[in-house]
Amino acid sequence: MTETQRDLLSAGFSLTLIALAAFVMQRFFLPLIWAGILCVATWPLYQRVRARLNNHHIIAAALLTLALAAVFIVPVLLGVAQAARQAPLLANYVVSANTDGLPVPDFVIHLPVIGEAVADWWQATLSQPHGLAHLLSDRDINGFHSAGDMVKIAGIGLMHRLVDFGLAFLCLFFFYKDGEALNRQITALGSRWFGELRWAHYAEKIPTAIRATVNGLVLVGLAEGVLIGVAYWLTGLPSPALWAAATGILAIIPFGAPLAFLSAAGLLVVQGALPAAVIVAVWGGVVLFVADHFVRPGIIGNATRLPFLAVLFGILGGVETLGLVGLFIGPVVMVLFVTLWHEVQTFREDVGTPVAKPR
Repeated sequence: MTETQRDLLSAGFSLTLIALAAFVMQRFFLPLIWAGILCVATWPLYQRVRARLNNHHIIAAALLTLALAAVFIVPVLLGVAQAARQAPLLANYVVSANTDGLPVPDFVIHLPVIGEAVADWWQATLSQPHGLAHLLSDRDINGFHSAGDMVKIAGIGLMHRLVDFGLAFLCLFFFYKDGEALNRQITALGSRWFGELRWAHYAEKIPTAIRATVNGLVLVGLAEGVLIGVAYWLTGLPSPALWAAATGILAIIPFGAPLAFLSAAGLLVVQGALPAAVIVAVWGGVVLFVADHFVRPGIIGNATRLPFLAVLFGILGGVETLGLVGLFIGPVVMVLFVTLWHEVQTFREDVGTPVAKPR
């Protein structure tokens, strides 16, 4: 066997093992990615906690994992408890609305300019039996059969999300505990495949991009939820804390907050509180405009040195192709792409530089 054949056989063996490992672990990719994002985003905090605990890395990893889990789990549990109390009533309402149809509300008819058109559309769709089911599905279906079916489907989906949630935090603990060894191994592999200098140039961009995205999306989104939640509370919206939590979660996704605060405004209109609805809609629009046009691009773009369009395309394209996790992967991909773009330009400039001829 020649040396070339041995190298090809070795490469094929390695690729086969990688493919088999990916096939076996495919169910756990999403929790692993979330754990990696959280680990990179909070790694400086973990180092400070570990230093205060005299470098007891296991204790530091456990404490920080539990603290982050509490930060995420407590609001989720409160929301789930509130939703569980309202779920049967909501499910019965949806099933009844789908079976019997929804009558056109009076305020729709009196809307200026568009009132008649909206009322005609409502009468032709939502007021018809099973019109709600046809509106929410692209298939010819007869709607949900019972409220129990809806609760069961929602419960199964929730259980799958909770399992992924638990696996993500389990992985996060081990990423903290073995993070330095894992980083050394990744650095060794990257340096071997791409060269030490080039790998270092790209690798240093990834943590910066992830932390900037977490700050620009998660923290700003939660701040939007708090600020708009103040308007919910002042205008007397039912369950303002739950609405504020939903707004904060949706605000993490660019242009997702309007779905929450416009729904809240619509609920206030249905209750007859038109001035309160206008206040919620206007205040929510102001907060959203400032956050999405000034705060977020400034935080992400200044840290990653990305143009505004690259930030926007990275976030929106990541969400469209990868779902929620794409919010964080998209900007990282754009950072690496822009780094490659500058690298190619630098290479071309170096190639085109005239060299003095030796005498």
